[in-house]
Amino acid sequence: MSASFLKCPICKKRTEKEGNAFFPFCSERCRLADLGKWLDGAYAIPDTQTPPSPEEPESENNY
Repeated sequence: MSASFLKCPICKKRTEKEGNAFFPFCSERCRLADLGKWLDGAYAIPDTQTPPSPEEPESENNY
């Protein structure tokens, strides 16, 4: 049986999948650090669309 290893996305230490309750993280500390990044919006995708100007009505699709 071969072990699966990856790098922890937070600290980059080598972490093993098998028997690791925090996988893909190496520890609870790294798992919580990642959760904190999600909650702070660090992983947000920037909005590249510009909102319509107030003079332009939004288009509606009526079928």
